[in-house]
Amino acid sequence: MQLQEELARYGYRQELARRLRFRDLVAYGLVYMVPIAPMAIFGSVYAGSGGMVALAYAVGVVALVFTAFSYAQMVKAFPMSGSVYNYAGRGISAPVGFLAGWVILLDYVLVPGLLYLVASVAMHATVPAVPVWLWLLGFVGANTVVNSVGIRMTAMVTRVMLLGELIVLAVFLAVAGWALASGRGRFSWDAFYNPDTFTWSLVAGAVSIAVLSFLGFDGISMLAEETRDGTRQIGRAMAAVLVLAGVLFIAQTWLAAMLVPRPDTLLADGDVNGTAFYDAAAVAGGSGLATVCAVATAIAWGLPNSMVAQVATSRLLYAMARDRQLPTFLAKVSVRRSVPINATLLTGAVSLALGLYMATRADGIALLSSLINFGAMVAFLVLHVSVVVHHLIRRRSGNWWAHLLMPAVGFAVLAWVVVNANIAAQRLGLAWLALGVLVLAGLYATGRRPALSGLTEAQPSGHSLERV
Repeated sequence: MQLQEELARYGYRQELARRLRFRDLVAYGLVYMVPIAPMAIFGSVYAGSGGMVALAYAVGVVALVFTAFSYAQMVKAFPMSGSVYNYAGRGISAPVGFLAGWVILLDYVLVPGLLYLVASVAMHATVPAVPVWLWLLGFVGANTVVNSVGIRMTAMVTRVMLLGELIVLAVFLAVAGWALASGRGRFSWDAFYNPDTFTWSLVAGAVSIAVLSFLGFDGISMLAEETRDGTRQIGRAMAAVLVLAGVLFIAQTWLAAMLVPRPDTLLADGDVNGTAFYDAAAVAGGSGLATVCAVATAIAWGLPNSMVAQVATSRLLYAMARDRQLPTFLAKVSVRRSVPINATLLTGAVSLALGLYMATRADGIALLSSLINFGAMVAFLVLHVSVVVHHLIRRRSGNWWAHLLMPAVGFAVLAWVVVNANIAAQRLGLAWLALGVLVLAGLYATGRRPALSGLTEAQPSGHSLERV
């Protein structure tokens, strides 16, 4: 009852079903991140990092551990769906929350479309007789049906899919390790540090690409109203997922880097066809292993990964709609299934339309990837500021480690990555933010100033004894 009372304190009713345990949250986060995600973008990160692909992922883990810590602080303060939108809105102010929600929409709304597109293009390459648009329709339709049935069905399906991904990854790691021990490839630590190519700006640029593989751990915070065991499990699950996925990412990219057949060509020309990882897998275990890795990656992105991405997106739309900052029909919850049904259906429709459109553009995948990464990192920057403002300034917390030092370091690392990100992504991301400012101005002009229920009561000005 305590969690229901927490929601009531902010003027909300418990409408979503609390059925998820810690293991479900970890499985959800791992599926969202995709343990084999680096296989799809390995070549881009390798070329962008001067061959130091494992270092790029290691820096990514370090950068986002601080972000996960800030999420844990804010989800304890505000145990509800909405992620950065709610944390910034209640931790700083409602208008800032609106802009944070607007920015992170770049991540949450575009991610499913990107995942569906990557998976459909890959499956079309494997089975040319089936067009991209038909793969898109199949992936979107299947996931929308599963997510509409209820969160328990989503959790069950994602656990099964996660097991399949881990089996494929285990096979690759075993075969690649045996191949290196047998003299194929070349043992080297260059994937962690190469003095001939190393610069911090190079690594930061590569991290801005590699971050795409980590996006999803933050989606766990969207399930704050659907967890059974309290919001502390949210923070623990996020940290566990980051560490587990980080180890898997570093291991597979390090092995692949030592098996790349033509590393100099990859560094000079990039991974035009997106097959660098599969070429390395072919060196290790032949064309059979390469095909298994390619198909597994496509299915992982097209089904479980995009399935949980659709869940996170629908919860963000639901949270903003019930605060009347998006059309209120998106706040409708199915009484029978306890899911935000209209938000789920709209997410599926937008993902399908976006995927079909981007499939007609030569730069569709690259454009979506850049926008998603930029939107997520800017939202994370706002999250760190929210921790400091809410806990240290407003509630006068004495815990400087948790409420100043940790978020400050996280902010600094992410700011460094954003500054070194792709210029096109910076421009498009700032243009999206500027559009959000115009929308916010329009809300003010029409008398619909952003407001969050229970905001005054939730922010006492007295001293607090909060601790980690």
